[in-house]
Amino acid sequence: MNTLKNLFSPITINKMELPNRCVIPPMGTNLGNRDGSVSDANLAYVKRRAQSGAGLFITEITGVHPSGTIGLSVADDKFIPGLKEMARAIHQAGAKGALQLHHAGREAYDQLRKGTALAPSAIPSLVYKIAPKEMTLDDIHEITRSFGQAAGRAREAGFDAVELHAAHGYLLAQFLSALSNQRTDQYGGSLKNRARFVIEVIAEVRKTVGNDYPVLLRISAEEYIKNGYTVEDMQTILPDFVNAGIDAVHASVGTHGSPGGITSAPLHFEEGWNAWRAEKLKEVTDLPVIAVGRFSDPRLADAVIARGSADLIAFGRQTLADPDFLIKAKESRFDEIRKCLACNQGCIERLMLEPGRSIRCAINPETGQELVYPRKPAPESKKVWVIGMGPAGLTAADEAARLGHQVTLFEKEEDAGGQIRYASKAPGKQIYAEWINWLIRQVKSKGVQLKTGTTVTGEILSTSKMDAVILATGSKVYRPDIEGSNQPLVCDALQILGGQVPPGKNVVIIGGGFTGMETADYLAERGSAVTIVEALDRSPVSKATGQGYILHKRIKEARCKLLFNVQVKLITANSVVLISHGEEFVLSVDQVVLATGAVPNQVLKEALKEKGVPYYIVGDARRVRRIIEATEEGAEAAWSISR
Repeated sequence: MNTLKNLFSPITINKMELPNRCVIPPMGTNLGNRDGSVSDANLAYVKRRAQSGAGLFITEITGVHPSGTIGLSVADDKFIPGLKEMARAIHQAGAKGALQLHHAGREAYDQLRKGTALAPSAIPSLVYKIAPKEMTLDDIHEITRSFGQAAGRAREAGFDAVELHAAHGYLLAQFLSALSNQRTDQYGGSLKNRARFVIEVIAEVRKTVGNDYPVLLRISAEEYIKNGYTVEDMQTILPDFVNAGIDAVHASVGTHGSPGGITSAPLHFEEGWNAWRAEKLKEVTDLPVIAVGRFSDPRLADAVIARGSADLIAFGRQTLADPDFLIKAKESRFDEIRKCLACNQGCIERLMLEPGRSIRCAINPETGQELVYPRKPAPESKKVWVIGMGPAGLTAADEAARLGHQVTLFEKEEDAGGQIRYASKAPGKQIYAEWINWLIRQVKSKGVQLKTGTTVTGEILSTSKMDAVILATGSKVYRPDIEGSNQPLVCDALQILGGQVPPGKNVVIIGGGFTGMETADYLAERGSAVTIVEALDRSPVSKATGQGYILHKRIKEARCKLLFNVQVKLITANSVVLISHGEEFVLSVDQVVLATGAVPNQVLKEALKEKGVPYYIVGDARRVRRIIEATEEGAEAAWSISR
């Protein structure tokens, strides 16, 4: 019996009737054509998301002017045909569509390099460190008109609404922020003056589309940066935006430069953590307010609406992880929902740190690959062995079984999960274990035969019959050649996280990567005094990612020490001898934890060569990396077998 009566109740925005309060918010994909037009990959991605059953689908950012377009474009009539196809795909799924109108301002990298990027003031981009051109009054008027013209094109293309992007540090938000807007004319100074450009854009859009066409405004309810505006500040100008002609408010948070990638909050932030800001905005407007911020459980979303904190809920990354989650929720199949890990590996970091790459999801191999994702059973059902039950092996088995193969899944340990069994022990990462358990349920439901506590040897391979093998044997702990590393006080990070070795009181962790820092976090939470030593001159864990920022913050708050540019000379029965800049020093300890990395485990590779059957090496068994590489390679191996 479905109990989500609030989430699945209808609502009207202006004259647009929505069947429920579920919103798919704008998410960049980099799937479009290079000229900003809609591609077949875009359409396939949109169609799959729209099938979720959400009432409103808001497209990814769509540029209104060449000076600030960084993805899709609506800056010319030539883009209308592709956008019509996108609106049609949304409508065919039974949803309403809103085109998000956008100008990147000083965050348009190509335009910054060419000297054509525009912004309220010539203050360098927080991301690219390049200064834009300060907008003249003529520039302001031209961009204002371009928003109106773009809204007219959106309506012509068949979209049911438009959303103006005034959040996350892009042009409209740059005018609102005193950190990026230091103008001395009527568009600068007080917050009321800084809001003038946004108000004029709203008015221009309203004039173009008429009174009955819904206009949404996405804002960062709080700038979430030192000396930035607060939600209380936003309360003072929201009525002006309403008077200018908006019909709903989309209450996001943060900007470029906000710590920890807060606009896509990592897993250490609780689900729905930003909903209270939507509630604050509801205090000053009767318009519908959309809450957004790490929503993955529809039951929580229903409760937020029930208590009056918001009128609609935006599910972003969750629709990447499981585009069918709302369908499952309606049928009370909550255990079948694949919940977003908030890891940001495929949806944020991939686009941010790997230029030219398109969107993916670390735990859903279909996302961003809708055109190549095989949907029909393989022409021939094959006998497939998958060796290893970590993320790569479980994903490979799940996909191979989905495509109709007879799959046997082996694991030498008694429990499935591979490295995730240890990673999930770090503070805040229990959801990783939930995901692995979900995967195990999936493969079982598809008839995969699981054999835990079973070591596959070369002899077993040579005497058994199978049509293909996927080698997902993961990695082995790398132990460096350090004098004294065989002392009783020495263990590795996995032994600590796995509970085989109890925490010490005074601990040195050798290795400052993710494993070392998460182990430090784990030990500090249990009362250990921790020192991390790292041979590099800086941390391998980047603060540019949400996970990295939070981890550094937690380590600092726990008063763990990080020592860089340090080599380990000797481990004794109760100390570690270290060398820094040619000088030796000694730390007294009762435990030394090795977090010095891992190496691929390819012990069966030669046996597979001799066997002569097709085989695929995936995940850490190929090269030690992250979840996203493991799941992508596991899925691709299953797809290759099925061709």
